[in-house]
Amino acid sequence: MKTDAIAMLAATTRRRRRAGAWLCGAGTLRSGAVLAGLIAGAALTSGCGGEEPSTEAIVRPVRWVVAGNGTGDATHTFAGSVRAGSESRLSFQVPGRVTTLSVRVGDAVEADQVIAEVDPTDLQLQLQEARASAGQAQAQSRSAAATYQRVRALYENQNASPQDLDNARAQRDGAQSAAGAAGQAVRRLQRQLEYARLSAPSAGTISAVSVEAGEVVGAGQVVATLQIGEQLEVGVDMPESHIQHVSRGDEANVEIRGRSIVGTVYEVGTPAQGSAIFPVTIRLPEGTEDVRPGMVADVSFRAHADAEAPGLTVPTSAVGEDREGRFVFVLDGEGETANVRRRSVEVGEIGPGGIVVTEGLEAGERVVTAGVSRIEDGLEVRVPPQEGTATGEEDEAEEEAPADTQDDDE
Repeated sequence: MKTDAIAMLAATTRRRRRAGAWLCGAGTLRSGAVLAGLIAGAALTSGCGGEEPSTEAIVRPVRWVVAGNGTGDATHTFAGSVRAGSESRLSFQVPGRVTTLSVRVGDAVEADQVIAEVDPTDLQLQLQEARASAGQAQAQSRSAAATYQRVRALYENQNASPQDLDNARAQRDGAQSAAGAAGQAVRRLQRQLEYARLSAPSAGTISAVSVEAGEVVGAGQVVATLQIGEQLEVGVDMPESHIQHVSRGDEANVEIRGRSIVGTVYEVGTPAQGSAIFPVTIRLPEGTEDVRPGMVADVSFRAHADAEAPGLTVPTSAVGEDREGRFVFVLDGEGETANVRRRSVEVGEIGPGGIVVTEGLEAGERVVTAGVSRIEDGLEVRVPPQEGTATGEEDEAEEEAPADTQDDDE
């Protein structure tokens, strides 16, 4: 019985294995059939005559100018600050602690009006000591003079030797010199005591106060700045690339808090050692109202292009640079569309109308001025009807150009 049960179990196991193998084979056949159907469907779909979407490239507009000997005048603006045309920086001639400060910024003062005072106690003590020393020196001088007179009388009566007379004379002269020096010390200290009071040299307006009451200041340290008169100036710093277009007497437009004032270039200074920045002073007309020293100003200079200068002038945005050097893109064609051609160039200085191209460009050629970094040699572009402008939808297309170019790159 046991042997029969084992045989029946083995037979059942073999039948189950054969059934599983058949099911796997059937599943494989069914999967292959489905895959073949999908491939056939895709083939039928592709053969139904459907059209692929259009991939026509968009021709973008560009901005451009005609290369020539200067592109006209240009305006350059620099930031500056208003200051008084005549200023006096007031300071004590003696050191001390400030005990009185009588002015504030904006105060109008008269000539000889007290601005500030320092503690005079130390100077007063020194003066008293000097006066005492001077009195003692004068007494010694009178004593030496009297002694000399007695010795001289004795010498005349032949009761004193010539040596005694010479000694008495030397003592008299030394005492007189000492008395004179002591008197000079007294006068010097008297003047220093006067220096303890700082007064305005002339009428004007206080434009700055640099110390506070109770502060210890040194001799020569600025206490206050006095603006004298109504004349105002504006100071700006200009780089060497623009200073050649500015001369004394030129007009400059000064804008202060939305107000435009015409000033005159009063001074073109020299740069500090090791610097290429030139200080320029513009003088404003007298009687300018509502303008105070310290205000911020924008100064515009109109630079005139030199038509006889060598080379051709193009905007600085037209010149690109990479590993191969500097280059421009020139429009090749006369229609509404043209191809851009890369042209290697040599450049010079930056002038009022742009950068000067010394080699690689001919007068009259049309040069692309915008989007130089987004175009390449041979690219077809649309040429606006007006030089240097692209209006309407052309501007829209140009604004979208960077995004489209980025998508193409991706």
